[in-house]
Amino acid sequence: MEPLPVIDQKLCTGCHRCVDVCPTQVLVQVAGKAFLAFPERCTYCTACEDVCPEDAISLPFLIVLAPPTAS
Repeated sequence: MEPLPVIDQKLCTGCHRCVDVCPTQVLVQVAGKAFLAFPERCTYCTACEDVCPEDAISLPFLIVLAPPTAS
């Protein structure tokens, strides 16, 4: 499973900025809060995280380590 944006519903004020800035319409407003409605569309562009004035959106990164190389 790929990492996805995480929205802290307690911090989200429903300003709609993340919904407006998302280039692939991944986010929608549900009950006045941002909601990740279409995760399969997410390109992980970080626009939502960058525009959120409440720091309610975080994008965890998947770290993949390469296997050791032979000397």
